[in-house]
Amino acid sequence: MVGEQVPSVDLSILGIKGDRFWAIRDAELGGIRGAKKIGELMQYSARRVGGGVEITCPDGSCFNSQRDDASSLLSTALGRSVRLEELPADGAVEHFRRGPSNGGNIMEEMRRVFGREPDEPLPDFSIFPAEVMEFESPPGTHHDCWPLMVMTTSALEALRSALPASVIDERRFRPSIVLNKAEVGHPEFQWKGRLATLGSTVVEFLDPCPRCVMVTRRISDALPQDRQILRHIVRDLNQCVGVYARVLKPGNVSVGDTMKFVS
Repeated sequence: MVGEQVPSVDLSILGIKGDRFWAIRDAELGGIRGAKKIGELMQYSARRVGGGVEITCPDGSCFNSQRDDASSLLSTALGRSVRLEELPADGAVEHFRRGPSNGGNIMEEMRRVFGREPDEPLPDFSIFPAEVMEFESPPGTHHDCWPLMVMTTSALEALRSALPASVIDERRFRPSIVLNKAEVGHPEFQWKGRLATLGSTVVEFLDPCPRCVMVTRRISDALPQDRQILRHIVRDLNQCVGVYARVLKPGNVSVGDTMKFVS
């Protein structure tokens, strides 16, 4: 689901505390499912309220994930049977294990997940943690791969310049943190291996983030489905927008904090 903007976050080595604490499980096939496979989820939004999440549906109705009937309400809204599940307190790995395929050849499914045309390459899977081949997310988290995905305002502006007919909005890309950079293009592509202070934290930048079909999904009437965004990313940006990062020193990051490279 589309997340929320907040003025301040606390970071642990697992990423933003409270982020992606809940996930959606396919009650029929099993396995955690996101908007890669249930595309309509991008039309829903979620914001943290106490120990739960307030979910806003496309029709404007809201409910909290901690309601006894929350899974039933979401299933009815989506038109498929799903369950809302919290991160397991005991870290049980079975919660994270991949569910069965949606059918068909595994490579065909990967092309659907990554939204690739027949003549387009799939990402270099070696940049992902090895455990995501077996699990939907690294056990202990609901992240796709790494704890943080960082973008710059210059990257967003570069996308707007390259795609004048598209609506470029950061919600399409679901970044953990957006850095206000006055540079041109996608400077974060050059940050792999560098360490930086950000607020009271220290982060290490990893590989640029390969993008999947989710950047094309419809969010609202103002943000319609748009496959041209992914065509540009695959063709002209080596499949990536933004950069993965991990937290080396936990701490706090607030709007207005400065990032400084230390290596």
